[in-house]
Amino acid sequence: MKRMLILLLLAGMVLGSCKKYLAVNTSPNTPTTVPPSVLLPTTEIGIAFANSNDLDRATSAIMQQIAGVANQTQGYDVYNFSGAFDNQWNSELYGGSVNNCVAMINLDSATSPAYSGIAKLEMAYAFSILTDIWGDVPYSQAGQGNKYIYPRFDKVQDIYQGNPSLGITSLFDLVNSGLADLAKTSTLKPKTDDLVYGGDLTKWTRVGNTLLLKFAIMLTNVNPTMAKSVITSVLSGNNYINSNSLDFEVPFGTATGNQNALYNFNYINRPGDQMLSSRFLALEQSLNDTLRLAKFFTKPNGVFTGFNNGSNAPAPPQATRSQYGSYLIAPVANPTQLGAAPIRLLTNFQVNFILAEAALILGTPGDPNAYYQAGIQASMQKIGMAQSDINAYFIANPNVVTLTGTTQQKLQQIITQKYIAFTGNGIEVFDDYRRTGYPILALPLNPGGDDPTVIPTRLPYTNGELSTNPNAPNPRPLVDVKLWWAK
Repeated sequence: MKRMLILLLLAGMVLGSCKKYLAVNTSPNTPTTVPPSVLLPTTEIGIAFANSNDLDRATSAIMQQIAGVANQTQGYDVYNFSGAFDNQWNSELYGGSVNNCVAMINLDSATSPAYSGIAKLEMAYAFSILTDIWGDVPYSQAGQGNKYIYPRFDKVQDIYQGNPSLGITSLFDLVNSGLADLAKTSTLKPKTDDLVYGGDLTKWTRVGNTLLLKFAIMLTNVNPTMAKSVITSVLSGNNYINSNSLDFEVPFGTATGNQNALYNFNYINRPGDQMLSSRFLALEQSLNDTLRLAKFFTKPNGVFTGFNNGSNAPAPPQATRSQYGSYLIAPVANPTQLGAAPIRLLTNFQVNFILAEAALILGTPGDPNAYYQAGIQASMQKIGMAQSDINAYFIANPNVVTLTGTTQQKLQQIITQKYIAFTGNGIEVFDDYRRTGYPILALPLNPGGDDPTVIPTRLPYTNGELSTNPNAPNPRPLVDVKLWWAK
């Protein structure tokens, strides 16, 4: 893993920053191309890191899974985002993941399209983070620094649906292009350089189809016809992530500097900055779901200790605070390997909750309740709960594990369980909240920011991009301006 991170740094040096995009140093002592076997692990680690680093802290605080008690996370808890996220925009996403994916697509794509196919899927995922967090973003002109020094900001609806008149390929078409590449004959294929699937392209094909499900469910408010068509097509193909063993999750290591960002921040760099939200604790207690909660958060001295979002009261002593637990900081099978927990990007439980929602709201094939229960089961199995404990939970809590009431009440149940299952992936739960209004959240204590009367519906553009790219929105939209697909 240390080697992978070094390669990530070297690739970034070769490929340049967000502003330079793919500009390269022409020194004879510096390579002008990097082989795809080197680029692939950098993209995998890079996307997982971007998903679990500062963007996750901000969205997890907004979504009240964690509460900030010091420094930046305390600011995020009350919507103070001033001066934040330049590194995430510049280095982690555009200057890192996007640029490296573009480079991988451009290398030997005619004779070895396997790498290109994977890169297109990864790039679609990276762009979904960008547009779902910020709204209109550089997309069709991104990663082409030699041609577009100041890339255009494409509209969210064009990123999702495409716009041929502007030369914008939709996220769906980008994924389908990647799937087509994976199906072609390739003279060069990934092996151990693929940290996720070891070069198994059939599993990457499942990732692509699962991305189509993820993107389609985002359109339920704005283009339900397209959403239903895509989901029905993927279901008929029956070639998506449908087992925990197939989850798209990126492994990390235990050595210093190689741990996942959740462990590194919460236990090494800033152990005093954040802890379990007392609001999330109250939700889990109301659902009698404390066995699962004990996998997500620690229980010092046998007691969960949370903190109210936005509170100015003194935080509990460090030793008594509930912080991220075993599931998020170590592999389930090896709980002593601290820092080596994978970052989970696309999962079987997620798919089941998507299909439950789609069947309920869009009328796609399948029983919403069956998918809903399968999602809860998959989540509980994934975190390492014994099957006997899972069975006991289902027997003891029939009102929790069975969809009841109106369509909206059933949707609330589905999204609330998805919210719990995706603890540690604040971006995903932030997307669902803005799209559905669930789970039901109240404002934190002492909110501030652009508009202290509403929970943010986006993050603000970075100061660096606003000051250097003349195509950036001016003035920037405030964080209470809803995205195109939001409810």
